[in-house]
Amino acid sequence: MKFAVALLLAIATPTFAQELSVKETPLANPLLEAKARDLMHELRCLQCQNQSIADSHAPQAETMRQTVRERIAAGEEPEAVRDWFVERYGDWVTFTPPARSDTALLWAAPLLLTGLGAFVALRLFRK
Repeated sequence: MKFAVALLLAIATPTFAQELSVKETPLANPLLEAKARDLMHELRCLQCQNQSIADSHAPQAETMRQTVRERIAAGEEPEAVRDWFVERYGDWVTFTPPARSDTALLWAAPLLLTGLGAFVALRLFRK
């Protein structure tokens, strides 16, 4: 019985902790909030990795969303806020990596793999 109670408490603890987190308040200006939300969809949650901070429920994403809102409310442009996150966390924090010489293979890979797949398919179907 004691084990069952301890197990239930261990399972329920994260739920209680999530409910106690600070509720986010959107910006009063709808245009600024729209800018902030658009940017939130472009930034990757560092904890969830493949979710935007707009969609993530992780505490770190909540902190990042608050930072975006604060900086947008202070008058920064979304590009400047994005650049600040990239400077702090690296290119990985954005879903769209910059087109540079060191990311050329990343941008060319879909075309190269599609071409390779078409070549292999043609070779197989010719026989």
